[in-house]
Amino acid sequence: MTIEYFIGIVARFLLNFEFAYYLITLLQWYNYSLYRIIFMHHKFMWHIWFFLLPLSLATALQIQGYTEYVMLIAIALLIALGIWRFKQDKPLKFTKRVQRFFALCLLFVLLDEGLGILFETSNLFMNLLPLVFALVVSNLYERVLLKQYRQIAKDKLEVMSRLKIIAITASFGKTSIKNFLQQILSTHFSVYATPRSVNTLTGIMADVNENLDYSADIYLAEAGARLKGDIDEITQFLQPQYAIIGEVGAQHLEYFKTLENITNTKFEILNSSRLRKAFVFEQNTLPKDLDSQKKKLISFYPTGCRNVKATLEGTSFELEYKGNWYPFHTQILGAFNVGNIAAAVSMALELGMRMSDIQHSVSKFEPVPHRLQKILTNQKLILDDSFNGNLKGMLEAARLASLYEGRKVVVTPGIVESNQESNIELARYFDKVFDIVIITGTLNTKIFSKHISKAQKIILHSKESLEGMLKACTLPGDLILFSNDAPNFI
Repeated sequence: MTIEYFIGIVARFLLNFEFAYYLITLLQWYNYSLYRIIFMHHKFMWHIWFFLLPLSLATALQIQGYTEYVMLIAIALLIALGIWRFKQDKPLKFTKRVQRFFALCLLFVLLDEGLGILFETSNLFMNLLPLVFALVVSNLYERVLLKQYRQIAKDKLEVMSRLKIIAITASFGKTSIKNFLQQILSTHFSVYATPRSVNTLTGIMADVNENLDYSADIYLAEAGARLKGDIDEITQFLQPQYAIIGEVGAQHLEYFKTLENITNTKFEILNSSRLRKAFVFEQNTLPKDLDSQKKKLISFYPTGCRNVKATLEGTSFELEYKGNWYPFHTQILGAFNVGNIAAAVSMALELGMRMSDIQHSVSKFEPVPHRLQKILTNQKLILDDSFNGNLKGMLEAARLASLYEGRKVVVTPGIVESNQESNIELARYFDKVFDIVIITGTLNTKIFSKHISKAQKIILHSKESLEGMLKACTLPGDLILFSNDAPNFI
């Protein structure tokens, strides 16, 4: 074996694992959907710089016999990926699935190189086969594992025959509805809810297996979707007795293409064979072909709402129930949260709670982290709305900010997974309200730059310098709104 041949082996080994690292990172970001990586990735140039270009150059050089230069490309890519990884706010998590993927990569690379030595052949393009085989075998294995994992979770739910399951879906607000409902029901029941924003089938199955206690009376589960059928899969697994469909809008429009597709997907939550009752936001449009039997199970909310007052100090309103009006007050900010609270109130009443107890619970609500959360720090008022990424909610956050008498600063990437018109409307409203608009990322930079003329514009392509920028451009007494927060890969 010559030194050139040995260098070629090392170079191919490095390139395979560099490509594998890039691929598995994106797969983890996009819920292991190769389709979304290829067709929905917001930074396609990454595919060129970290895969297509190095692969093309290395293949051409190896065919010409310049093995040592292939090694230089492998080293350059290693450095580039190191810098790229350092800049990501969501780096790869080395889960068991990721570890299994790398183990398969190693196995197939060693097998490939062994065959190459045996038959005295080497071609970089063909040497990508270990990565392809690792991806295929990994997907097959994970599907088998997922099927077993699903059955274990299903068996657990069947054992918990007295457990009431409430599934919650919406284009926006489902996490808030879940948190509000949990705070109300926890005063009378043993309640467990999916953590954070866990809302996929795999996430819910893992949650059932690992976290759901057998003593729980009620299980609250979010149901999210990127494709038609996603919510139906969750529904068939959980078979909830109750469902809440919050406000349906143009969120994730780039995946679903039309509002009708979004609506049809959200209403898949009614496919449960055990469904007793479903609460649906009153302004939602029902699917055209909705079964008449399912319609009978639907109650719209809120049945009546008046005297809504939403300020930086809190929110007050009145809800109608059986001909009477009941006052509510909460520290939760945002007029849009009245609908989310009404959903939780309706569900709590359905489960037998008294209105007076519900009113008391609402008055004690703790703010949901990163959803219009008010924070006082360093003589500045922070409105952390970084987990809110829909037009209606972001406009309401800006309206609340407009009530503040001091200088106002907003930090935003704009709206992700929505249309251009929504971002234009948002940019124009921000221009009216704020003194400084800090635009993060590159996704909506052009739109915001074009439609913001009055306010001072600051563009940050990376969030690494955000803290320093805020220290430099803000003063004591300022209000700072963090409006949405997209990860760097978007």
